[in-house]
Amino acid sequence: MRPEIPGNTMIRDTTPSDPYHVFAAWLKEAEEKELNDHNAMCLASVDADGMPSARMVLLKDWDHEGFIFYTNFESRKGEQLLAHPKAALMFHWKSVRRSVRIEGMVEQVTAEEADEYFASRPKQSQIGAWASDQSRPLKGRFELEKKVAKFAAKYGLGTVPRPPHWSGFRVRPQRIEFWQDGPFRLHDRLVYHSVSGGSEKRWTTERLYP
Repeated sequence: MRPEIPGNTMIRDTTPSDPYHVFAAWLKEAEEKELNDHNAMCLASVDADGMPSARMVLLKDWDHEGFIFYTNFESRKGEQLLAHPKAALMFHWKSVRRSVRIEGMVEQVTAEEADEYFASRPKQSQIGAWASDQSRPLKGRFELEKKVAKFAAKYGLGTVPRPPHWSGFRVRPQRIEFWQDGPFRLHDRLVYHSVSGGSEKRWTTERLYP
């Protein structure tokens, strides 16, 4: 369940008990002030050797259970997350001079969640999900355009089914850090740590030097 959006949430003089309340308020303000893609976030994963890899993805849903994005599971990030289900996310909103860092475990969304989101996408994007062998070598743009034309012809008159290799991941946060700009680089940093035990998730907080 997504938390209600409170008023403008600052972290300099207050420590809200629920980090999701802070995130809701900050995301809403970013949506109002960012020119493009307020839901863009950097996603970091690791390979079998522990080498990190980062790229930009779009947050498509979130609530108290975690933060969701969708991708081709046969892509580089998909394969890394399936093999090593840990990830870090980072939002950076220059317009409001704030950022949020999230670290946690990764799980696949349900087939029902993936189907519902895929059905909401524009048809061209649905066809693109079938046509793109994401992260694999491409000889030239014409090769991709031929595959797009192939699947456009196949699914042009009907419903486009979700590809079996295309779904979503949910990052369940264990650590959430909020950062806001301060004068003379004396920034505010407030960190929430997830505490296991009990029926409800609890959080401890700490402030960090800038």
